[in-house]
Amino acid sequence: MPNKTAFACGYAAIVGPPNAGKSTLLNKLLNHKLSIVTPKPQTTRKKITGIYHNDRCQIIFLDTPGIMDPIQKLHESMLKTTRTTLNEADVIIALIPASKRTELFDRTFTNMLFEKWLDETKKPVIMALNKADILNEKERKDALRIIQDHWQPRKALAVSALHGTGIDALVDSLQPFLPLDTPLYPDDILSTAPERFFVSEIIREKVFLQYGQEIPYATEVVIDEFKEQHENNPSKKDVIRSSIIVERDSQKHILIGKKGAALKKLGMAARKDIEELLGRPVFLELFVKVRPDWRKKKSMLKSYGY
Repeated sequence: MPNKTAFACGYAAIVGPPNAGKSTLLNKLLNHKLSIVTPKPQTTRKKITGIYHNDRCQIIFLDTPGIMDPIQKLHESMLKTTRTTLNEADVIIALIPASKRTELFDRTFTNMLFEKWLDETKKPVIMALNKADILNEKERKDALRIIQDHWQPRKALAVSALHGTGIDALVDSLQPFLPLDTPLYPDDILSTAPERFFVSEIIREKVFLQYGQEIPYATEVVIDEFKEQHENNPSKKDVIRSSIIVERDSQKHILIGKKGAALKKLGMAARKDIEELLGRPVFLELFVKVRPDWRKKKSMLKSYGY
């Protein structure tokens, strides 16, 4: 392992199965809710860039969609994003959730992750056993020993993204693999993504939280208009108009609800978080549009940024 004591900067990709806690980890690292988080798997669909700063390093974290067996072209696009992101990174965080079931963690997935994804990148891998607080001390040590013996990452450590345990140690373990000696971004920047991207993600998060079954997975959010008016006139609200895309009329009716009540509730929850993100009042208008089988059509996926 290289020995670096000076300032370091580089890219670290976070990869793992759906619901491993990748987005929760990114938010905890930045001490800011940048990536949306829900109890449902496959919430993250696109690469999320978050920039971490301290006096010793700058790490550009890349949160990726969870690795799963693809069922639709949308999943294939998500997996392509993850593979591309791994190739962009200087170091990779393999985030595997601990378990209290028959095994301490999912060995089958971990083996697949290393054999089919990580080995071919030739990038240094830091293995982080997430949700490690559910294990006792002996179980944590046993799990880390198994990981180190079987897959031989550069380092294996236990963390809890939710509670922040092991976060400082994780950052310290990444620093030796960061190649640059000067920061790429000013220390007041948290992400390179535009505000409208995070606005669309907030709306999508509220769909995941408010609706059940297939609705969240059949939904895409598009920002049709983002008119900033506060700079010229502080008394004016920014205007945001957004379309929520679904695949069937029945899904549209569920999203809107009786007399529009469900859509109104969604809009209120989203507007609150958007105003907190932007630090200013907004006028948010939501529309629901049907685009049959959009998750299966390459042209539509491309138009939505996949």
